Amino acid sequence: MKQFKGRVVTPGKVTAEALVTREGFNTLASMQMALQFGDKEVKCGDQSNKDIYGKSMLNKALCLPQTIGSTTGGLVLYCACAMGKNPACMLFANHIDSLAAAGAVLADVWVDGVTMPVVDSLGDEFLNYVKDGMKITVDEDGTVTVE
Repeated sequence: MKQFKGRVVTPGKVTAEALVTREGFNTLASMQMALQFGDKEVKCGDQSNKDIYGKSMLNKALCLPQTIGSTTGGLVLYCACAMGKNPACMLFANHIDSLAAAGAVLADVWVDGVTMPVVDSLGDEFLNYVKDGMKITVDEDGTVTVE
């Protein structure tokens, strides 16, 4: 077991199974099939992301370095939360970008009954340590426990 401390972007407490990518996460390409075409498992549709392509992101602790790609990324995150097709939490090794932060914050404020804690600045050590399937617990203060 190891703990990491990051910066809270959106608060919350959750425990979920880790899904890890060490590549940039293209929010639109990854979630488009689930949002537009009804993929209930919310499988990653981004063929460029070899780490998580075809894997379910629903209710997972999505561990990533940063988001990349389209300026629609924030809206996509917001919509995923509004539709109940979001990860349990998003854990960024690097600083979150403004678009992803906007989507997470808007979902936190506007979507009733949905909590998707987001923590950034967890560091490279976090991303090197965590593996798919590990148990992740996120606390309100930005402490992330990996088991």
